Amino acid sequence: MKKLKKDFQDGYLVVYIDLTAMDKFKKEKFDRFCFMRLFYESIIKSCDESGILTIDKKIMKYFKTRNFQIDKIQSMDKIPIPIIKSEEDYAKFTSYVMDLPQQIYNGHKDKLKGILIFIDEFQMLKQLDEDVNGFLWYIRSVIQSQKNIGYIFSGCMSVKDGLISDIAGHQGAFGGRILNYEIKIFSFETTRDYLDEKADYLKFTDVGFKRFYKCTGGIPYYINSFARLLPPNEELNEEKIISEFKKSLDYLIINSTNEWYKLNKQEQRIIVALVDKPLKRIEIANKLGVTSGTIGSSLKTLQNKILIGLDNGKYQIYDQIFKAWLKKEYGEKEDYPY
Repeated sequence: MKKLKKDFQDGYLVVYIDLTAMDKFKKEKFDRFCFMRLFYESIIKSCDESGILTIDKKIMKYFKTRNFQIDKIQSMDKIPIPIIKSEEDYAKFTSYVMDLPQQIYNGHKDKLKGILIFIDEFQMLKQLDEDVNGFLWYIRSVIQSQKNIGYIFSGCMSVKDGLISDIAGHQGAFGGRILNYEIKIFSFETTRDYLDEKADYLKFTDVGFKRFYKCTGGIPYYINSFARLLPPNEELNEEKIISEFKKSLDYLIINSTNEWYKLNKQEQRIIVALVDKPLKRIEIANKLGVTSGTIGSSLKTLQNKILIGLDNGKYQIYDQIFKAWLKKEYGEKEDYPY
């Protein structure tokens, strides 16, 4: 995405939106307003970086997205002066923000080929405290009539995630109108070729490289991260890789452990229940000694955080390296890091 952003900056206005940044607009819950505020802020930031003046858009935004009314009348030298108050109107704000890319393009056709909007971490929409599918249909209703505006959605999700169906499925909001790409794991040979080119200072034995591939699971993030931690110009046999992997675990899964320590006790216990094998919902409830209905919210939270996934009716830990970390912690401390 960074490469595409860089390649298209000559001639296009490129807007990058990381939906994890919606958190700064959150009050009590994630709602559409959080998304729209971030959308507006990201567009204005990209314009500023590209030298496109937006002072007129900022002024128009203030007057077009607020409801004004007389709060009270004050008197100055016996002249009545109305005091106006205003509040932001969600419907007006949303309409203004969604139309803004087209307005900017129409005003700068002489130097813009178009506008490209990258919306990253799209799975965050699952945390909206309202109908996500309805929101997607609203977005589609607006952008389908826009000209010279392109949208790229990306995120980390299982291919079986319901959000993908809502976006690109036959009955989804963008079904038949969106190109869908799955970024797959590297094959064994691709991984070897990649490291031969990018990290030729790593001296794997054949068995050592097989162990390296097994440890990383072919996931590019782990391949890059683990490779950077390995000692250069040393023989990397199987024993050495196992040793280095154990030492590197805390670093490799720092994103997952950050999420782990934010979980409540029930959510942590659900993950622990899945360490040995995938389980059905009722089986998880039985291991926790609770009813199946009481864990529904926790299961949804863990799926939204991409810590667990649902496959063929059974829940499982999404990241095998995260699972390895939990096993290591238990092996060393005889308990999980609650």
